Amino acid sequence: MLEVNQVYNHEFSFSQEEVNRFAEVTGDKNPVHTDPDYAAKTLFKRPIMHGMLGAALFSKVFGTLFPGEGTIYLKQTLNFLKPMYVDVTYTAVFTVKELLKDKNRAVVETLIKNPDGLVCTSGEASILNVEKIKN
Repeated sequence: MLEVNQVYNHEFSFSQEEVNRFAEVTGDKNPVHTDPDYAAKTLFKRPIMHGMLGAALFSKVFGTLFPGEGTIYLKQTLNFLKPMYVDVTYTAVFTVKELLKDKNRAVVETLIKNPDGLVCTSGEASILNVEKIKN
């Protein structure tokens, strides 16, 4: 059962190959994500991950790990605050902010932090889970 202020952390990283596959699947082939020569001339100096690729991890966590099976992902806000890079281990931090037990819903703060603890992505999700958010 979920509780207010409950926190779940999940470490992850993505490879350049995974970024390239995300670019193919989504059609977002902006060279800042895939071309080291192009990216070297930008303020980032090297390829950056798609912000949505990092945020897509939230879906994995909600549906399989926290709260897990049976979770329906209803809504998400996102703020992309700092660039993310391949082959870096990030931590996704999920904090339950509110439970709407009569509707089997929860509001969860979603953050991605870099190894220095700086927030790269922030947002808030609404989820539904009949088994883990009960009256």
